[in-house]
Amino acid sequence: MWAVARRRWIGYAMGSEAAAAAVTIAGLVTGFGGAVQFGSFAVLAGLGIAQAELSRRIEVLRRWMSGQTHINVTSVWYLAGAFLLPPAWVAVLALVLYLHLWLRVWRHVRTRPAHRFAASTAWAMLSCFAASAVLTVGGLNRSPLDTAHGVFALILAAAVFELSNVVFVATGIYLYTNSRSPADLVGTWEDNAFELATLCLGGLVALAFVHQPVLVVFVLPPLLLLHRYLLLKQQLQVAVVTDEKTGLLNTAGWHDLATNELARVRRRGEGSGFAVLMIDLDHFKRINDTYGHLTGDEVLAAVAVAIEASVRQSDTVGRFGGEEFVVLVPATGRTDVLGIAERVRVAVGELTVAVGGPVRIDGLSVSVGVASYPEAGTTLDEVLRSADAALYRAKDAGRNRVSI
Repeated sequence: MWAVARRRWIGYAMGSEAAAAAVTIAGLVTGFGGAVQFGSFAVLAGLGIAQAELSRRIEVLRRWMSGQTHINVTSVWYLAGAFLLPPAWVAVLALVLYLHLWLRVWRHVRTRPAHRFAASTAWAMLSCFAASAVLTVGGLNRSPLDTAHGVFALILAAAVFELSNVVFVATGIYLYTNSRSPADLVGTWEDNAFELATLCLGGLVALAFVHQPVLVVFVLPPLLLLHRYLLLKQQLQVAVVTDEKTGLLNTAGWHDLATNELARVRRRGEGSGFAVLMIDLDHFKRINDTYGHLTGDEVLAAVAVAIEASVRQSDTVGRFGGEEFVVLVPATGRTDVLGIAERVRVAVGELTVAVGGPVRIDGLSVSVGVASYPEAGTTLDEVLRSADAALYRAKDAGRNRVSI
């Protein structure tokens, strides 16, 4: 956390975690909201864990493909808990379900480091506590659900939970990434429609729990279908920006990501920058002419793997078509970016690609052109043209080298 997060985010996250612990402990000690029905707590926790286990593979894939904002289907149990449990116990419910998700899903996903998980847990606990506390203070937590007061209580709890969570999460994302994009901060309209559907199911859980508890389990199938639908949507979004031969970003996907990086760098102001590597596989036509295009595709895929293994986790590799690749290298000095480019060149030179039977292709090489923002241009297209010019200088100088 201290190495990768901004200090202001660290302060906000640790403050949120301290607040979540404080209100939960205070609520448990004082009995705020009345006595807990342990059976209700156990059933909600058990159903939440069961739902997470049934959709574990889907959730892993979603986490790998998700961006900043991630709609969490566990909110279905939080809304029911806000109506059925005292505030502190709803916070404990969120803690239990988040810990289970960490152990079974999130700790295996590189985009969900422990410090971000801890902050997300605190924000969920605070949102749950706020939703239940509003009902407790207003005397609505005991309203019969088949009356207008009961329906109002559910709507109020859902609104408080959602608004609290949006504020906590959007603030955290802004402090972590400095992004001002509404889609990054609060999600798309479709994301929020999915969250609304989840909260509606939470209302049905509360209603079933009070009047016919056995019907609660019937919420699981539609919840799992909603979960699978969201995965399918994300898979389609990924397919649009992915090169099918190498699995890298295609030109459109890489360009969009690089444009966002340029916008972030401009907001940060003087002293910020990024670099672009243009990489061309030398004499690739010979491989296609000698072994065929299918073998050429295997070589491209192997080169893509070698490039990704040579750059940093924060760098982004794309394929620009043919035998040309591009790498976005954020926040890197000239010496470091040249070192990354040289690692790529060496890694490709050491490749041996098995293409069936005894055939082995080796002796590969790449030419690399390097350009940095803002020295090489003040727009993304100018930086790309500078990197392309550097690439052609490397090829004119004999190939298998890096030029800046």
